Amino acid sequence: MKRLTALFVSTALAAVCSAPLLSSSAQADTKKDFNVCWSIYVGWMPWGYMKDHGIIKKWADKYGISIDVTQINDYVESINQYTAGGFDACAMTNMDALTIPAAGGVDSTALIVGDFSNGNDGVVLKGKDKLTDIKGQNVNLVELSVSHYLLARALETVGMKESDVTVVNTSDADMVAAYSTPDVTATVTWNPLLSTITQMPDSHLVFDSSKIPGEIIDLMVANTQTLKDNPDFGKALVGAWYETMALMSDPGPDGQAAREAMATASGTDLFGFESQLETTRMFYTPQAALGLTRDAELKATMQHVAEFSYEHGLLGDGAPNAGFIGVETPTGIYGSDSNVKLRFDPTYMQMAADKQL
Repeated sequence: MKRLTALFVSTALAAVCSAPLLSSSAQADTKKDFNVCWSIYVGWMPWGYMKDHGIIKKWADKYGISIDVTQINDYVESINQYTAGGFDACAMTNMDALTIPAAGGVDSTALIVGDFSNGNDGVVLKGKDKLTDIKGQNVNLVELSVSHYLLARALETVGMKESDVTVVNTSDADMVAAYSTPDVTATVTWNPLLSTITQMPDSHLVFDSSKIPGEIIDLMVANTQTLKDNPDFGKALVGAWYETMALMSDPGPDGQAAREAMATASGTDLFGFESQLETTRMFYTPQAALGLTRDAELKATMQHVAEFSYEHGLLGDGAPNAGFIGVETPTGIYGSDSNVKLRFDPTYMQMAADKQL
């Protein structure tokens, strides 16, 4: 269930910079066939479900287009392929949207604000039960990931800095095994790894993403030019999404069957999937998504994300400051208004709310 930014951003960007569609000046003509990608995570399982159950085809047919939805096992690779022009839209976090496609020069739009982590990511200490006890410890996490960002934000809340701890880069695949050893006493990770680790003896969850609500956001991001030239693509994606959201949130047997299908596809059972949903603030209605998108806090969140990204070299070697890349929100632009590469556009979600799709 991983959502992490590229660990070697300069390498990733160098790889995609050779692609002819990377340039911000690239023009996407009106077309009929579109490609969307996603990877396994509780908040993105609806994309696989809507493909398997004909919902995406239904909405694409309504607008006379075709949409191919592809699951890619490697999350970072999916974003790199989107950035290179291989996909018209891709599921990713707000941080990764900034540090990969936007930093790579691809003007991108957050078409759907799907959810935010509300406890799915957390800081765990072994043998200690206060966040301040982390001082001086080695902290195992996936470096330059949303876990790394969460650690930085957690330390801020208690007047500490990253220099007060030592980050130990640890693969998500190795996280549980590493924490099981006596030498590892602090970790930051996400579910389902987080729930496994917190159940281990003398483990204490001392900070989680519910303390920074709305900061680790899961999105469906589309190429801005493609969306501009093909508004029916945006309408079909958003229409299919909210039809699936209504089904997913249905407390009756149809909703349970949908969640069971998503659980199986993600490698867990219904109980495990619903446990992950409990720590995910899903926006089941467009009105809920619009609430976060139009909140002035979104601009402040993206400033936090940009500052962290700049401090860790994730905005590219040429970035002179955290505001080098402009991020447009309904309440204003954070950063450069002459280099806007990431846009939170509520237009299509508003159409869904107004039943105009």
